[in-house]
Order: sequence, then C-alpha cells, then structure tokens
Amino acid sequence: MNVKTTKKGRGPRNRHRAQRDLAPEYRFDCTKSKPNRFAREIAKNAIVIVLDPDVAAVFRDPKRVNSLLRATIAALKRPGSRRAG
Repeated sequence: MNVKTTKKGRGPRNRHRAQRDLAPEYRFDCTKSKPNRFAREIAKNAIVIVLDPDVAAVFRDPKRVNSLLRATIAALKRPGSRRAG
C-alpha cells in the first residue's frame, strides 16, 4: 500500500473545513476563551449539579443542600422506609 492512500486526512485543512461547515451559532473561537473562574471552588472529587431556579431559591448555600440530601439518604436507609424512585 502507498503511504499517501492510507494516510487519514486529519490535518489543519480538514479542521478549517469542518469549522466552515458549522452553523454560525456553533462556531467557537478558542483564542477568545478564558479560564473557568469557578474551577478553584470545586473540589476535585465533587460532582456539579445544576438546580432549577425555584429549587435553588430555597437554599442559601451548598452546605444546606448537602445537609438536606444527607438527611434524606439516612431516612431512606432506615429499615422499613420506602426507597426513592
């Protein structure tokens, strides 16, 4: 086999063509991106969950959300309690 025929076209030319094929709202200029300003606040093993605005309005901070969730989990683990879901 010839090297030219087996080479996959993954060069810069194909990336630019793929960028042009995208609709304008999906084009992203990476040179204008900024570091995530919230990254320091998130623990390495944390999982981020987005709450609906009406639910988030009930809680003042993440500690209160976690406290309620832990209490719910403890209640579900008790014998004779109904399981969620």
